[in-house]
Amino acid sequence: MEHAVHQGRNVKRFREMLGIKQEVLAFDLGEDWNQKKISLLEQKEVINHSLLQQISKVLKIPVEAIENFDEQQAINIISSTFHDTQGLVNYSPVFNNNPIDKIVQLHEEKIALYERMLKEKDDMMNRLEKLIQNK
Repeated sequence: MEHAVHQGRNVKRFREMLGIKQEVLAFDLGEDWNQKKISLLEQKEVINHSLLQQISKVLKIPVEAIENFDEQQAINIISSTFHDTQGLVNYSPVFNNNPIDKIVQLHEEKIALYERMLKEKDDMMNRLEKLIQNK
């Protein structure tokens, strides 16, 4: 069965994952946008490509992610991966890597994530300052 990608739902999904409110997305898209228009946009199955490019720039995600992400496909991949383990009772993976290396890697990933979160916070503060100045 062919399952269509719902681009509006994808915009909403990514916006929510990033913790961005509809009002903030509307502000970032420009003066002719408001919360109500974002709400209507997120109900559209197909969105104009140039608008998708603007949204992807604001959300800082590839436009292809919005165009192609299919929840059903993701569920199917996760589901088939889970079944490939032949039930978790008999599933015993063998780890040959050094646990110290893994801890160092996780620590570095945590630092990188923390730095990205700080940058996002700074970007959000700048956007809020602009929003306040424009009122």
